[in-house]
Amino acid sequence: MMLDGQSDLRVVAEASDGAEVPAAVDAHRPHVVLMDIRMPGVDGLAATEALRARRDPPQVIVLTTMNADEHVLRALRAGAGGFLLKDTPPARIVEAIRLVAAGEAMLSPAVTRQLITHVADPAVEDRRGRAREALQELTERELEVAVALGGGGSNAEIGAELHMSVATVKAHVSRLLTKLDLNNRVQVALLVHDAELL
Repeated sequence: MMLDGQSDLRVVAEASDGAEVPAAVDAHRPHVVLMDIRMPGVDGLAATEALRARRDPPQVIVLTTMNADEHVLRALRAGAGGFLLKDTPPARIVEAIRLVAAGEAMLSPAVTRQLITHVADPAVEDRRGRAREALQELTERELEVAVALGGGGSNAEIGAELHMSVATVKAHVSRLLTKLDLNNRVQVALLVHDAELL
């Protein structure tokens, strides 16, 4: 119902269990999957991990009533491009679908706060070392783009901040994902946060 009337969006399939998701994705090839965490059988986090591990996977936005740290981090590390609470206004969910389809990220404000406090996790030192090692592979300009991604900037905002065109930002983001062997910009942001570069 929420997506009805959106001229640029179309619901192509629904699944009631995470186990049904792969077949629905194979049959309909969606650009974006809205994934509920709580599903019978295979839950939404496991389904997200399985989808994002595929070749040329769809983008995934996780929708949930829970914003527990372990769920947020597991979904984002698996490659979800968004994590929204179900009380997010419908217009914001529609906006999130468009943004994530375009390669941007969308997180509920509560989730963003969790990611900021995530730095206090006891395992942060191990992650910091691994993240810094991974980021050493980047050129100076790529690192600037990665840090701007970590700050949550859109391609246009990063372009304005770093004095480059949106097309150049997109090219840098694409190279970052390849070099770092990551699925999306949210994972780059997590790496930058883990490295404590913000």
